[in-house]
Amino acid sequence: MKKLLSIVLLVVLSLSILVGCSKEPAEVAEIAEVEKIKIGVSPDPHAKLVSLVVDDLKKEGIEVEIVEFTDYITPNLSLSDGDLDANFFQHEPYFNDFKTKEKLDLTVLGKIHVEPMAFYSAKYKSIDEIPNGATIAIPNDTVNGGRALLLLEANGIIELKDGVGYEANEKTDIIHNPKNLKFQALEAAFLPSSLDSVDGAIINGNYALEGGLNPVKDGILIEGGESPYANLIAVRSGEESQDRFIKLLKALQSDKVKKYIEDNYDGAVVPAF
Repeated sequence: MKKLLSIVLLVVLSLSILVGCSKEPAEVAEIAEVEKIKIGVSPDPHAKLVSLVVDDLKKEGIEVEIVEFTDYITPNLSLSDGDLDANFFQHEPYFNDFKTKEKLDLTVLGKIHVEPMAFYSAKYKSIDEIPNGATIAIPNDTVNGGRALLLLEANGIIELKDGVGYEANEKTDIIHNPKNLKFQALEAAFLPSSLDSVDGAIINGNYALEGGLNPVKDGILIEGGESPYANLIAVRSGEESQDRFIKLLKALQSDKVKKYIEDNYDGAVVPAF
């Protein structure tokens, strides 16, 4: 009897050990951490492009949270403050100008696409129809305002001081203005809605898309294919070599994203990779 009891106890003890061991992998799986990226974006096309690769990155153990912004200031400040891990909304001249002025330690992860800037009008169909003394709305930030003036100069509408580049200012740097155009500097997001109250407006590609405008189809003037204004992903300096960001960049520079851009934007967005 004692011998039988000893055998039973031995069997029970062995089963307990086996059950305990069988739980270990599950417990390990439960504590495995998923890498996360909280990325700030403009709604279109940036949010759409990131949404395309969310599931692909999830398969690689990276969870992406998309936060939409409708201005050009908050995303960089939020990235610098640590509220975001990355952002995707701006081109490099604007990025360099902003981070220098605000003293932000941010860096470029990679470039994704170009959104050609264009001149639009709800009243006129060609630049020749724009009357003397017409009011033209342009972005009110330094870089995009200068970019708008460069578009007009490239098409012979105005002449700027030599060497001013994208920092050109409508108040101080126009040296020849044969149509006596007046310029109204507005927050870039408001430019599409300004078309009914001005004679024309020069609008960034993302805000044009949000306003139902396509630069190729609706623009009177449009930037050429050599535009240096490729939209980029920005991260905090020193973090660009992290595995999660390398995978994010690879996903957004994939053939899948390139094909989506080419198939859906009719030239309003152009791949830059």
